[in-house]
Amino acid sequence: MNLKNLLKCTFLVLLSACSSETSEWQNFNDEGVFLVYRRQSQIGKESYSITSTKDTITVTSIQGENERGRISGVESKLFLTTHLEPLSYFSRRISNNDTTNIIKMEIQGDKVSVWEKHFDVVVSDRKDAFFLVNSNIPAGIEMMLYHYYFKQHNASSIPTLPRGEVSLTHKGEDIVKIKGEDVALDRYVVEGINWGGRTIWLDKSKNLVAVVKANTQIRELIKEGYEEAKSLFIKGNVEEQMAQLTDYTTALKGEESEITALVGGNVVDGVQDDVKKNMTIIIENGKIKQIGSSPEITIPENAKVIDVSGKTLIPGMWDMHAHSNQVQWAPAYLAGGVTTIRDNGNELEFATAFRDAIAKDGATGPDILLAGMTDGPGIKGNGIIRARSAEEAKEVVKLYHDNGYEQIKIYTSIEPEILKVLAEEAHKVGMTVTGHVPALVDDARVAVESGMDMLSHYNRILAALFTDKKVSDLGPFFMVDNEVTDEMVNDAIAFYLKHGTVLDVTLGLGVVRTLPKGQVMETIEPDAGRMAYELFESKRFRAGTGEKRAKKLKQNIIKSAEVIGKFYKAGIPVVAGTDNFAPGFGLFLEMESYVKYGNLTPLDAIKMATIIPARAMGYDDVTGSIEVGKQADIAILDENPLENIDNIRTVSSVLTNGNYYESEPLWIAADFKPTRD
Repeated sequence: MNLKNLLKCTFLVLLSACSSETSEWQNFNDEGVFLVYRRQSQIGKESYSITSTKDTITVTSIQGENERGRISGVESKLFLTTHLEPLSYFSRRISNNDTTNIIKMEIQGDKVSVWEKHFDVVVSDRKDAFFLVNSNIPAGIEMMLYHYYFKQHNASSIPTLPRGEVSLTHKGEDIVKIKGEDVALDRYVVEGINWGGRTIWLDKSKNLVAVVKANTQIRELIKEGYEEAKSLFIKGNVEEQMAQLTDYTTALKGEESEITALVGGNVVDGVQDDVKKNMTIIIENGKIKQIGSSPEITIPENAKVIDVSGKTLIPGMWDMHAHSNQVQWAPAYLAGGVTTIRDNGNELEFATAFRDAIAKDGATGPDILLAGMTDGPGIKGNGIIRARSAEEAKEVVKLYHDNGYEQIKIYTSIEPEILKVLAEEAHKVGMTVTGHVPALVDDARVAVESGMDMLSHYNRILAALFTDKKVSDLGPFFMVDNEVTDEMVNDAIAFYLKHGTVLDVTLGLGVVRTLPKGQVMETIEPDAGRMAYELFESKRFRAGTGEKRAKKLKQNIIKSAEVIGKFYKAGIPVVAGTDNFAPGFGLFLEMESYVKYGNLTPLDAIKMATIIPARAMGYDDVTGSIEVGKQADIAILDENPLENIDNIRTVSSVLTNGNYYESEPLWIAADFKPTRD
């Protein structure tokens, strides 16, 4: 080795464990395309290229999406040594000729500096083996991560920056049919990139072929040429998710008892506005057998006795606007005292498997009721299940009804006449219709008159106040920019009462959207910091808005809450739902917002999350309150929520489907911190 090369190697040893060995990555060139799917409908492409010289590999990725009419792009570039050691990396979002950096990394000597959106630059010592990872890592960059991983020989995991570690578990070999030929792919579950893991497939050269991931929204990325195997990739991810749910169940589910006695607790039954002190509840085969004063109740000799002295027992809560796209929601929901969810739009294969694993196989999780999403034609349509004609509408209803769904979920691109067909067909088979006011309907009252039984989101619901305006005319500040009279409120109340419309307001989500740019969600949701770090990008840190706009948005949501409170007091059924803005504990903010801004009582908020949704879905004879004969769905709190609705956050344990769970292990299983920082 000559002096020039010696000096060069001495410099690179700090970066790449420089070696005189020739690397297979020297003078390497490759390019390809990954197709990007959301709810199994293609929404974009990612083009990548890999080029190298004798010393450096350059990986470039350009991803473009048109997701329901929202056009966005991400440009990423990774520089590596030919021994696959990272040298620098950046990823930035491209929008309207502007760019927003997501993450950057540089190495200088033995120091690594990492900057990620919302954080200051962090400089640390270079580790022996590391890779930079963010939860939205492009597929082309992710492929190099796996090549790097396997170059580490038998490492069980590799540390990653800015935090955490990545591990791969081999799950077997799948044979896919590509252009009539059998192709063998290796299936792995990867942990440490997105919350709960992703399922990937590699070819025999360790090149990435497919990714199915969630982070609360299922996406499939499939290398061009392999798209005919999409159904196998979807099925494989469902299998791995259900295996994870089985692991949760094994770890968390205690020994079942035919008879359980909850002794000494204070009961808020969800019906009466009082607290019954020092009560005992006898549960037999998952149902409430007796409720009475502890001194007067005889506890059966063979009962499992749980001392809940000083705690407050309320009905297990409902989240009526969930999108539980991964099984990590199961322990997270239970940890927050949620025992029933309505999944308001999901991939059919995953949603039915998730529901059935809990209902039929006894897996750990809340009961799941399903609303099957459908949308209309065009690029703004959402998902693969579309109703673009009367015949397709009938097929959609049959598909969901045959799979045991409770409702049809309407999305934005459904055409007016098709909405009527969907509603008519759903009602024929005993299903109800929920969802958005479609853009072409553009009128909340017309949507209800066309057959919708429930409406989602406060901005569409409150459009019924303005009989002279379309939904699309109202704008983001419609409640503060327009006069809202008592006459308008009373007229809307009369309309909704006449039609028996159920309102799924998602008020808490509206509150979260008032965050100014740069503020973390803890500003209004104190538990947000407990989320798994893989969720920070998508959940804890939101895009936010300017100070002036944020202030007006807050005024708008407060005025909206006041009117929704009047709707509730008039007898319109209002249900609590989160739309997944924060896993598990998002329902707490939803309930608190009704008390804080809607002038409602803590009991009102509890009813919105218990008996009212149970009644709306036709299950009030089964659950929704603590009464003899009902299913023992019970959340156990350290403090009384009737005294202060904020005490709803003190859930310490939960009883559901005959099983008792402590909250702390559930939070830990869902990859949340057990206590606030």
